[in-house]
Amino acid sequence: MYHDKIIAVVVPCYNEETQISQVIKTMPDYIDFIVTIDDHSTDKTVDIIESYSKTNEKIILITHQSNRGVGASIETGYVWARDKGIDVAVVMAGDGQMDPNDLPNLLDPVVDEEVDYSKGNRLFTGEAFKKIPKVRYFGNSILSLLTKIASGYWHIADSQCGYTAINRKALEMVNWNNMYKRYGQPNHLLVMLNILNFRVRDVPVNPVYGIGESSGIKLRSVVPRISYLLLKNFLWRMKEKYIVRDFHPLIFFYLFGIFFGFVTALLFGRLFFFYWIKGLDFPPLNAFAMMFSFMSSSLFILFAMWFDMEANKHLR
Repeated sequence: MYHDKIIAVVVPCYNEETQISQVIKTMPDYIDFIVTIDDHSTDKTVDIIESYSKTNEKIILITHQSNRGVGASIETGYVWARDKGIDVAVVMAGDGQMDPNDLPNLLDPVVDEEVDYSKGNRLFTGEAFKKIPKVRYFGNSILSLLTKIASGYWHIADSQCGYTAINRKALEMVNWNNMYKRYGQPNHLLVMLNILNFRVRDVPVNPVYGIGESSGIKLRSVVPRISYLLLKNFLWRMKEKYIVRDFHPLIFFYLFGIFFGFVTALLFGRLFFFYWIKGLDFPPLNAFAMMFSFMSSSLFILFAMWFDMEANKHLR
């Protein structure tokens, strides 16, 4: 136990035969359960976990009959923790990229009931840019910005870090069946937590790379897919949080901003392009109207973001 709280670590695994031993061996003694979720590995991951479970009664092995994605593995672990009445559930990947020395810093704000969910942030340290592969660092930065807008947690960064801790209240209230099943899971979960008004905090963690891990993430496909996911979840959050559950006028600001943006892009933009192709001078009145529409769109959207930021300040 940790400060009289029952702690379970959820370890999603897929083909981690080279890494899973180190994850298990370095798990702190105060962890009560090590819930390993094998997502239909094709290597010896399950055999290795089973060999450790014979001498370590803390290890729980749950296997998927088909490959369902890392989000689905985390869902399985969270549901297990919820059903067993676990006080705090932590997620640590099976590839060894999460430093167990950072675990107390993640647990403390949740155990002390300061927040409901804490997540690692590898970008706090000055070593992040040096350690994280540049392409992944760039992709992470884009998705972090989009996640701020979509989730309403404007103080959160490094949205793709899956090193997290969540309390029992959140485990019981979130509908895990609706959580995204693959690499966009951390982003989607933040949106779900915001709708339910849970408090979230970033915690500095050490970025761990070059230890033999292999990534299945392909940024060319992952970034557009998660960006689309975030757009859908942003619209869902606006509806659920600011229309269905409560009302906030920022909805009107977003609507006016989108309307004027649409007018600028599709009407004036096309007209300007037509004049440019024909080599004609763009009429001054149209130019003024186009600038007015663009400025209106920008201001309405910026004010909507500001209102959203103010509405979620108490969730830090």
